Amino acid sequence: MSKYRIALAGNPNTGKSTLFNSLTGLKQHTGNWTGKTVAKAEGTFEHHQQLYTIVDLPGTYSLYSNSADEEVARDYILFERPDVTVVVVDATAMERNLNLALQVMEMTENVVICVNLMDEAKKKGIVINEKKLAESLGVPVVPISARNRKGIINLLDAIEGVVRGQVKLNPYQVQYTKEIEASLKELEPQVASIVGNQFPLRWIALRVLDGDTSFLETIQLRQQQDISHTERRNSAYGKSVNS
Repeated sequence: MSKYRIALAGNPNTGKSTLFNSLTGLKQHTGNWTGKTVAKAEGTFEHHQQLYTIVDLPGTYSLYSNSADEEVARDYILFERPDVTVVVVDATAMERNLNLALQVMEMTENVVICVNLMDEAKKKGIVINEKKLAESLGVPVVPISARNRKGIINLLDAIEGVVRGQVKLNPYQVQYTKEIEASLKELEPQVASIVGNQFPLRWIALRVLDGDTSFLETIQLRQQQDISHTERRNSAYGKSVNS
């Protein structure tokens, strides 16, 4: 049975944890992120005989590492590279919530936008055209009501379509001023020379332009840790084979 990893991102109070609980039921466990006091919730669920592990990331308004919650969410998407990042947005506050979705789409193209609280939107006379929104954003958009379990199957089908490569993804990229775009083009090769090409260079260049130069050091440290871990694992494997 295949196993895919899903990250659940979103602003606070979007019903993200309600969706997480609905999907995982009792198949979940909680703790803290390594080296953080931030709570971590992880669980599993099955869909069409495929096993999924889903991580409920801390609720954040951005991924700019201004807080421990933002740093945890940012690092998981960047370093753990989940097969799909589901961004949960509040149907009654789309403009505010889509800011985070756009940031996630700068980091990874494997994104599904989950428009939650559709029942509340209906009460307020708000209509969401998910097909037009999906065309504009270039990723699947699925309306749901997590607490009523409406639209959950459609969401799972969209996730499945992404992990299996059945959905054409073309995430919308914010275009900045000519000056910023010129700076990004100049910075991206420099960033690549420092951290390689396995990370979203445009997004990292944006962070550097925003003054977060320490983030490059974070990436380099993580790379060194990964190399050390691989070397230790290979060394241990070699010993076990030779013994």
